[in-house]
Amino acid sequence: MRYKLLGKSGLRVSEICLGAMTFGEDWGWGASGKESRAMYDVFREAGGNFIDTANIYTNGSSEALLGDFMYGHRDSIVLATKFSNSIVMGDPNAGGNNRKAMMREVEASLKRLKTDYIDLYWQHIWDQLTPVEEVLRGFEDLVKSGKVLYIGISDAPAWYVARANTLAELRGWTQFVGLQIEYSLIERTPEHELLPMARELGITVTPWSPLAGGILAGKYLDMETDEAKAGRYGSEQMQGALAAERDRKTRIAQEVVRVAAEIGVSASQVALAWIRHRDPTMIPIIGTRKLSQLNDNLASLDVRLSPDQMLRLNEISRIEPIFPGSFFQKEFVPKYVYGDLRDKIDV
Repeated sequence: MRYKLLGKSGLRVSEICLGAMTFGEDWGWGASGKESRAMYDVFREAGGNFIDTANIYTNGSSEALLGDFMYGHRDSIVLATKFSNSIVMGDPNAGGNNRKAMMREVEASLKRLKTDYIDLYWQHIWDQLTPVEEVLRGFEDLVKSGKVLYIGISDAPAWYVARANTLAELRGWTQFVGLQIEYSLIERTPEHELLPMARELGITVTPWSPLAGGILAGKYLDMETDEAKAGRYGSEQMQGALAAERDRKTRIAQEVVRVAAEIGVSASQVALAWIRHRDPTMIPIIGTRKLSQLNDNLASLDVRLSPDQMLRLNEISRIEPIFPGSFFQKEFVPKYVYGDLRDKIDV
């Protein structure tokens, strides 16, 4: 395992993050406490120090299990958790980005995690209501109190993140160092706005669902297998979500399987390696239910894709540009913007 700096900070995190959403069986499909502990230990033995959870994961069991697992070596872990979502229904302030929810949830997380500080505290999802100033000042208060060391943001539009970090910079407040978004060969739309924004502002991207819920592992190419039926999209209810753009997803998964066969590795390893090859600064979050899956995912760090294989994967998963990116690519734009000298201007 190698280590990378998280955003514009001096915090050193492992090049793969262990996602703990599967820790606990409260939701009916996670890993047992024993299996979760085994995965935690193997990740640590491999040099992993970056672990991600959330207040809502498995109704709080994920945080509680991690609190037990970290006993005796808490300070060697870069622990990330989140607020915004709540399992409490009927209370308008139980979730969201407001200060009340933030302060209540950070205390609850600290208690479950059996620690007095959180290394990285994520705003889990943009609630489209709370003023950004309120969110940032709440984070600043938590950082000044020592309960939180760094902050990150998940599942929010690029303009909101850019506005937040610019405001924080102007006021001398803590800025977001991490951006957690869905990104994979299946879901490449963050390339329109979110990824360019993150590069410009020096924010590290930590993709969630890098295997697209198992689609890129080839799990659902045959829906009649026991593995497919037991997977996330195995239920009749979830197959509707898989059906959207099924042909495109199937073509991408088939190409990943072909590349994997050429190299002699698993499809999951190819999908994870593609992210590293696309952008070496990204830190994928891997969430597994079995120790064997974790070992397989960790082995992706040794996978090397050839330029031809990258080209094939990029082409099969290609997305069409949208405005304004599509406008910038028109032939006449650089001619008039640069006086027909674009190829002679150094950047």
